[in-house]
Amino acid sequence: MTTSATYAPAVRTIKRPDPVAVGTIVWLGSEVMFFAGLFAIYFTLRNTSPDLWAEESALLNVPFALVNTIILVLSSVTCQMGVFAAERNQPYTVKKNSFWQRWGMVEWFFLTFALGAIFVSGQVWEYAQLVAEGMPIEANSYASAFYLTTGFHALHVTGGLVAFLLVIGRAYAVKNFGHKEATSAIVVSYYWHFVDVVWVALFLVIYFLK
Repeated sequence: MTTSATYAPAVRTIKRPDPVAVGTIVWLGSEVMFFAGLFAIYFTLRNTSPDLWAEESALLNVPFALVNTIILVLSSVTCQMGVFAAERNQPYTVKKNSFWQRWGMVEWFFLTFALGAIFVSGQVWEYAQLVAEGMPIEANSYASAFYLTTGFHALHVTGGLVAFLLVIGRAYAVKNFGHKEATSAIVVSYYWHFVDVVWVALFLVIYFLK
């Protein structure tokens, strides 16, 4: 009598994407549409009122805005360094690591927070200078478009600063830094890189488009 051998099917492990990361990416897609509307305002204004555009854009401090933009771009670099540390499950400084891997996520995110705060403070200073030069938000359509566009972006940056503080606070609160904490850091980095890219596009349109 012969018996046929039976084999149990191999267990297949399916690596599903993190739902929080997917949700963040979908939400950022809706934010793209929001900022696309703001860009449309600028391009429409440029086509319908070129003289107003030329007159009011001459008041903008391009060198200052360029420095402020570089600060924000550098914050994106420090943010990614923090993500790399989080992926190593390294929330704090480890002196035995190599130079670039010595700082932990918390230190890199604190530096990113500082750079982002400098950027927002720079925008507030620029607003004050423009108002002093006679361009308040109610002055004309160009001023309204400028403050509306850059102001909404500044609010998004401020929201990112709050998110950094929450992620840093979570790192201090947990006993063992693990996958959930690293995922939170990665999700915040998605948002931060997004606001950085949006600002670079805004900077080129507002300050350099002729």
